[in-house]
Amino acid sequence: MKNYPSNITWQQFELIRPALENFRKRTKPRKYDLYEVFCAVLYVLKTGCQWRQVPGDYPEWRSVYNYYKI
Repeated sequence: MKNYPSNITWQQFELIRPALENFRKRTKPRKYDLYEVFCAVLYVLKTGCQWRQVPGDYPEWRSVYNYYKI
């Protein structure tokens, strides 16, 4: 994954990871790394791009959008 200005550091992510992981305990196993999904959501929020325009080195846009909806 490229380093986009919207990305946060791993150290910053570790502070919020427990809250994000505890939110979805009763679902199937994750297909994508939660850090990459979170950074993709931040990318959309910062740039204002459409979900389909999420760069290809992030997880698939549909998956990112589904995480965002939760």
